[in-house]
Amino acid sequence: MATPSSSISNGFGLSMSNKMLIGVGVGVVAVGGVGYLAYRHFHRDVMPEKWRRIGTLQRVNVFPVKSCAPLAQPEKDEYECHMLGLGMGVVRDRRFMIINDKNEMLTARGYPHMLKIQPQQTANGLIFSAPGMPDVELDYKHLETPGEDVHTEVWGVKVDAMHCGSRFDKWFSQFILKSDSGLRLVYYPYPIPVRQINARLRKMPFIKREDAGAFNDATSYVLMNLSSIAELNTRLERPVDPLQFRGNFELKMDVDEPYAEDRWQWMRIGEDAVFRVVAPCTRCILPNINVNSAERDVDGEPLKTLRSYRLFNYASPALGIHLGLRRFGNVKANDVVYIEDNRI
Repeated sequence: MATPSSSISNGFGLSMSNKMLIGVGVGVVAVGGVGYLAYRHFHRDVMPEKWRRIGTLQRVNVFPVKSCAPLAQPEKDEYECHMLGLGMGVVRDRRFMIINDKNEMLTARGYPHMLKIQPQQTANGLIFSAPGMPDVELDYKHLETPGEDVHTEVWGVKVDAMHCGSRFDKWFSQFILKSDSGLRLVYYPYPIPVRQINARLRKMPFIKREDAGAFNDATSYVLMNLSSIAELNTRLERPVDPLQFRGNFELKMDVDEPYAEDRWQWMRIGEDAVFRVVAPCTRCILPNINVNSAERDVDGEPLKTLRSYRLFNYASPALGIHLGLRRFGNVKANDVVYIEDNRI
């Protein structure tokens, strides 16, 4: 097939009007634009060939129940990076959620003392502990029998869940509401993410539907650069604990570079797990709650300070990055962390 340039060179261009020439030019640009978009789409997840070390994982956090404490695990434990989220064996990040009698999700934004609910992993499931409460054990084998779907939502995105059982409803209701009823514990029954992408992230060019996780707010993985949190703490009267940002990965950089994560596109942890940076992590009021006391900061910090210099073009300030898993692998504390090496 002749190209537009060859058509012009063999005589057709001499008789074309200016309007026709402009039309050809627009067509070339349009075709070129489509070609570029197609190239971008099919090559957006081509992994880097070169990597550059930037630091190590200081801490790995798995939050089995949305808005509750992370697993208390020794640093030596190794975690699997799966499309559904970070975890070990049957336990996965944010696979459980607490809902009210209207099937609406409950979070520590409204009930800060949820942060004191401590899950611990067992061979077949979890044990839940909380101040003033007897421990209650959940065996995953008892969750395998299908029950009635529970229709709920995570920030406006519909998702079906399964009911865990009345004894868990009573336990969580007693601790959170000081009542024998009113809440239910539900679990995510699917082996892969099935939710639609959170509305505020749909325009992000590199995010995929399978990055949504189980009951996660937006994606399966969030990374926090401890250098950024350290710099934020220089601006605060009362420094915050990194855990208040509820990241799965806490990165200790070899050389302090606050907010360097804003520029990263790819990340590898250890030898195998590879992630795409898909979005900045915008912040709600949850980081204002002290993870030890479960009390809100009286001055609305650190969100107030973050809004003064990390707002950009978002409705909320950004700190941390959302990651999409692009290659499975296992990770543990002290693993080396790499980013794409774009240096010539």
